[in-house]
Amino acid sequence: MPSQVSDMMEPLRGVRDGYLISLNLGTPPQVIQVYMDTGSDLTWVPCGNLSFVCMDCDDYRNNRLMPTFSPSASSSSLRDLCGSSFCLDIHSSENSIDPCTIAGCSLTTLLKATCPRPCPSFAYTYGGGGVVTGTLSRDTLRVHGISSTPDNVVTREVPKFCFGCIGSTYREPIGIAGFGRGSLSLPSQLGFLQKGFSHCFLPFKYANNPNISSPLVVGDVAISSKENLQFTPMLKSPMYPNNYYIGLEAITIGNATAITQMPLSLREFDAQGNGGMLIDSGTTYTHLPEPLYSNLLSLLHSVISYPRAKEMETKTSFDLCYVVPYTINTLTKPGDLFPSITFHFLKNVSLVLPQGNHFYAMGAPANSTVVKCLLFQAMDDEDYGPAGVFGSFQQQNVEVVYDLEKERIGFQPMDCASASASQGLHKK
Repeated sequence: MPSQVSDMMEPLRGVRDGYLISLNLGTPPQVIQVYMDTGSDLTWVPCGNLSFVCMDCDDYRNNRLMPTFSPSASSSSLRDLCGSSFCLDIHSSENSIDPCTIAGCSLTTLLKATCPRPCPSFAYTYGGGGVVTGTLSRDTLRVHGISSTPDNVVTREVPKFCFGCIGSTYREPIGIAGFGRGSLSLPSQLGFLQKGFSHCFLPFKYANNPNISSPLVVGDVAISSKENLQFTPMLKSPMYPNNYYIGLEAITIGNATAITQMPLSLREFDAQGNGGMLIDSGTTYTHLPEPLYSNLLSLLHSVISYPRAKEMETKTSFDLCYVVPYTINTLTKPGDLFPSITFHFLKNVSLVLPQGNHFYAMGAPANSTVVKCLLFQAMDDEDYGPAGVFGSFQQQNVEVVYDLEKERIGFQPMDCASASASQGLHKK
């Protein structure tokens, strides 16, 4: 049964490609920083003192500096057993005695459900091609509860929290806290799937700043008194029921120009369960399908008069970069340089992307100019899975509320740094 924990609030630390949450695991607690990921269920940490191996991780700097979890140093560490529901879930088996058979249990113990053997090793794959392998462990997780007084932080213990103890990965250098809807996910194990959670991601300019963090709120308080938000319905994919999907109806540029020929696949699923727009904190940039993506680029290019920075496009693999004037004059808002981009979701929900969530500076200014690129990408040409992805970069300075009880997602542009300060998440 899920452990019932009252509302919790954890700080998220922004890094260049996502947001990290600190897991306090084990007895005594070991602190491991992992990505907060709404696009998957499994929570996992790098395991073993020196033995954690990440293959094809050269693109990720600092991954060797990440601490690993040591089960042998925790007095409350347990291996999950082959008969547990989590073991069945991770092995995606139709047959409940299958993982125990793999573990080498006898038929007698299988029939009596008394086999004490540990859950067998597993491989867990991600949409982007990443793979992690390891074993299921259980240990005490400590989370921060919300109390009535700001300075009085309550720590709550969640015994026998189930997570992946991962020894080797492919393209996944840092652990992950899964916030999807499956039984293994962190909100699910804490008993929050009937309630919900919210986050307010700080902008990129605060990345790696240790003094300020983004608020992640889980429980009733995350969704109560949020009726002023615009809510769009959560779409249910028959193929990926544990993921969060929303429907994108239109995109407009500036005050008037709407992009025509919006594919239906961005707001509904086909017979195989493909389509919909995945909202995913574990994907950095928003991905749009072709030809919509190319239409967006050509429309933007037709209304932007700055010179193209083709060299930067080649270097960064972003498709639309411009050399724009740079002044320290505070009268000119940097956002005025580019037209706004508005996403129109189902149920008349319009989200004007906050300035800085579309074009972003690719380096330091030089000669009173700076190069800015559009941080969107095209979906891969695969015709399965989601039709588009709404990534974490475009969710910056927006309060995003996952109301799981009413199956809807709410948006409200917000200064997340101010929200963070009001919730006491600035270090003094």
